[in-house]
Amino acid sequence: MSSGPAADRYSDELRLLASGIWEAQHAHPFVRGIGDGTLDAERFRHYVRQDYLYLTEYARLLSLACARAPQLAWMRRFAELAGSILGSEMDMHREFAATWGIGAEALEHERATATTRAYTDFLLRTAALGDFSELVSALLPCMWGYAEVGRALAPRAGGNPYGAWIEMYASPEFAAQSGWCRALTDELANQLDGSGRARMLEAFLQSSRHELAFWDMAWRLEGPA
Repeated sequence: MSSGPAADRYSDELRLLASGIWEAQHAHPFVRGIGDGTLDAERFRHYVRQDYLYLTEYARLLSLACARAPQLAWMRRFAELAGSILGSEMDMHREFAATWGIGAEALEHERATATTRAYTDFLLRTAALGDFSELVSALLPCMWGYAEVGRALAPRAGGNPYGAWIEMYASPEFAAQSGWCRALTDELANQLDGSGRARMLEAFLQSSRHELAFWDMAWRLEGPA
């Protein structure tokens, strides 16, 4: 953990304390392969199939966040996000998968790897049993991490076979979604003492580790559990 000056925002402090994990994501051969277009297509197809399973459980996480949110405005935003995942975003994912030769039936019959299951189980367990602040902290790496990767890879999207994927996560819309989750994390942290913030940090670190493991799962072509 850093011994440097404290960050102005708690979300920045979280990012600083998880910097080793996040930098390992940027340096991972799967992410680098997307960036330079050299990633083996079978590895990417494996990722897309597992990501479809992840999105299904991610929608459950957002729905639980809606149910547990203490403010109506937060409930409304999480409900909108869950509806978007279950509607347009999963439709787009099926269309995107089809361009890589993965039919809707294959997506629906995909079996989760142990890594995918461990990640989604962690998120749903945190959503059900943790504080609302822990839920949001566990959710943040899912949004912010992809926005950061998308932004880093955006200059290399042109002429890249993975350009559409890069552009999706580098989009202003996705950045705005990530920014909202960061702001919510900061607001919740400002209401907590040291022990509450420590729980938020642990949830953030655990989710960040699962994000790194998910890239590695796709790279290793991990089979179903």
